Amino acid sequence: MTTIDPTILAKVDSWLKSNIDEQSKKEIQALLDSPDKTELIDSFYRDLEFGTGGLRGIMGVGSNRMNVYTVAMATQGLANYLLQCFPGEDIKVAITHDCRINNTLFAETTANVFTANGIRVKYFRELRPTPMLSFAIRYYGCKSGVMVTASHNPKEYNGYKAYWDDGGQVVAPHDKNIINEVQKITSIDEVNWNKNDDLLEYIESDFDLIYLNLVKKLSLSPNEIMLQRNMPIVFSPIHGASGKMVPAALKVFGFENVHIVKEQAEPDGTFPTVIYPNPEEAEALTMSIELGKKVGAELVLACDPDGDRYAACIPDGKGGFELLNGNQTGALLTYYLLSKWREQGKLTGDQFMVNTIVTTELIDEICRGFGVTCYSVLTGFKNIAEVIRNLEGKKQFIGGGEESYGYLVGDFVRDKDGVSACAMVSELVAYYKTKGKTIQDVLAEIYMQFGFYRESLISVTKKGKDGAEQIQALMAGFRTNRPTEMNGIKVIKVVDVKESKVYDLVSGTTSDLAMDKSNVIQFYLEDGSKISARPSGTEPKIKYYFSVHEALPNREAYNTVATSLDKKLEGLKQYFE
Repeated sequence: MTTIDPTILAKVDSWLKSNIDEQSKKEIQALLDSPDKTELIDSFYRDLEFGTGGLRGIMGVGSNRMNVYTVAMATQGLANYLLQCFPGEDIKVAITHDCRINNTLFAETTANVFTANGIRVKYFRELRPTPMLSFAIRYYGCKSGVMVTASHNPKEYNGYKAYWDDGGQVVAPHDKNIINEVQKITSIDEVNWNKNDDLLEYIESDFDLIYLNLVKKLSLSPNEIMLQRNMPIVFSPIHGASGKMVPAALKVFGFENVHIVKEQAEPDGTFPTVIYPNPEEAEALTMSIELGKKVGAELVLACDPDGDRYAACIPDGKGGFELLNGNQTGALLTYYLLSKWREQGKLTGDQFMVNTIVTTELIDEICRGFGVTCYSVLTGFKNIAEVIRNLEGKKQFIGGGEESYGYLVGDFVRDKDGVSACAMVSELVAYYKTKGKTIQDVLAEIYMQFGFYRESLISVTKKGKDGAEQIQALMAGFRTNRPTEMNGIKVIKVVDVKESKVYDLVSGTTSDLAMDKSNVIQFYLEDGSKISARPSGTEPKIKYYFSVHEALPNREAYNTVATSLDKKLEGLKQYFE
């Protein structure tokens, strides 16, 4: 029989005695009565952590689950912090949600708690993508915002992303300060539930046009789009919140032959046609590719449920489609943007781009080649947004992104924007098509000029309390027993972001790392390979990022070098597996 920690039972008892609804009490009692206590323990062994990005977890009853009570308690903490930061001001927040189960319930709960605390709410009438929430915060002069979403997590999950007044997700010092305020709310009965509907104002669909007009201004090649306006493009929102906005963005750019995957067009939080609603997974794009083959598409696009991530597939020349990874699309967008800015005489030395430390260093090389500064930051788009904020009025942001299919062009949004990214990827395909080039041709050009980079990723899932402990043990192992070689290749440098240290294994010296601390460790090998290990901040996973590169002397050597790099990647992956 499972022994339950008394602190867990005390927490269960406090929930049963609090002012929660009868159905929730019945669900808790059923967990208590079950012979297997695993679910009870996992639901109550801790409070659902309000991390630096907000909440994310499995839906259900309990302190470690996403439900109206954990959402309300988090909102009360955020409201308390806003009232401290802006005393006596007319505080506004913006709220929207994507398609997930309970999203309307959680978004309305959030709105109700804010209004109960005297905070004005700008509430989207209909679900909308994350980038529009970011833009709405800036447009309406809000102090904060909440996006109810679990991004690309499985259907059992939901979440709550908190934003600050610049439209970016909260960063220091606000992130830790908000966490402290949320942790002070130790009981459901401490939440102010007395909503004030007079403080609720709806954002109507005419706001779409304001956003789309700014997206349209990002276009750099309108003439080429005009020539390729009938280029067949397939798009799927994978049942999510981008079903209206991506087709609208493609239309304002000038594309007239866009095919929507009908089976995935309507919002549906059960995601009935995919295993995971994640455009990084090839399986999620099966229907899109089938339609692409049927209509002879030049480009297949998809977004995740909240519309901040995008995926792009291109014809492979053999009757099928090749899914580009986020590093490839990021490099293509960076190269295209900088080429066009230079062509138009707009590179003055005051521009910059941003990527993350686990994103391909090919982007850094491209920026270096164009004489444009590229800042490298911790994972999480909030860190990219923070650089934009810090340099506002001093330098001009062109674009930037991360390997996990996130990219941002322009700075009117301060989070990754799958809507504008889909439009820009479509534009670059049309642009190069008018030059007689395929995307494979363009990638080869980039590789010949800046180096042939190849990346891969392993995600190892470790669920529940035991899984979280195993992940921490793995990371601790890398620190206490640092490997000196991997797959027969010598490790020459270790960067430990958590310890803010750089260990040069060749000279035996240690130096400080000028970057915020994070649970990431990176290994640099003698042949130029780079491996990064980090626990996911949003899923019960540990992720290993692999990057290898060689010179590409000419186009004819493409397949030979690609095979060599793939072999190297497989060897490194086997070492970790």
